[in-house]
Amino acid sequence: MKMSRLVAFSSSLLLGAVIALTGAATANAAPSVQAVDYVALGDSYSSGVGSGSYISSSGDCKRSTLAYPSLWAAAHSPASFAFTACSGARTGDVTANQLGPLSSSTDLVSLSIGGNDAGFSDVMTTCVLQSEATCLNRIATARSYVDSTLPGKLDSVYSAISAKAPSAHVVVLGYPRFYKIGGSCVVGLSDKVRAAINGASDYLNAATAKRAADHGFTFGDVTGKFTGHEICSGSAWLHSLNWLNIGESYHPFAAGQSGGYLPVLNSAA
Repeated sequence: MKMSRLVAFSSSLLLGAVIALTGAATANAAPSVQAVDYVALGDSYSSGVGSGSYISSSGDCKRSTLAYPSLWAAAHSPASFAFTACSGARTGDVTANQLGPLSSSTDLVSLSIGGNDAGFSDVMTTCVLQSEATCLNRIATARSYVDSTLPGKLDSVYSAISAKAPSAHVVVLGYPRFYKIGGSCVVGLSDKVRAAINGASDYLNAATAKRAADHGFTFGDVTGKFTGHEICSGSAWLHSLNWLNIGESYHPFAAGQSGGYLPVLNSAA
């Protein structure tokens, strides 16, 4: 009888110790992080033009394994990753061609869009090839478009995203300033023109941030990350004019994607 009680008592102690240890281990374990369903939309700044390592199946969209969406997916192992951003995309291209992967299960969406609508390429072509006065007039026209027309186009994109992915956290990323004023460039555009181009980028970012906020989206400002790495800085993360590959001109190198865009998405996501 005494032996039975002793065995029972010892067993209860052992069971209690196991429960206590198991409970402690459970309490100290890091909470599991649910993998997200991630969709990356947008234009060439999101597809990764300028960073190389293009995915052959993406064709002229030039989606890169070194673009910030690819880098984020590689680091975070989302449950699913759809990459539909495309070089040259405007707002209408996003709504027409890129929203297919979105669904009610989408958790995270990222995009940059609006630069091509505002005439980014034509502004730079005008400023490089024509007079300073013509360049400044073209920039003024682009700013007028940002005031009058672009907000409605952004609204259309953002509303379409919300309709297809109502539960998603949406991060809208902006554009960097191109130039360091008074930097190491001794030829090319004047500082007056460079400052006007930078100002136009800020103007576009401000308009985009306003529309994003009104839709409950998060705006990711990349200008701070690119400060010190503009063209003429001596440590540029952006291509300057490249006559051998015009399409990569004024787009981020791989370092701009990893050092400029990726940290902003990490913070905003």
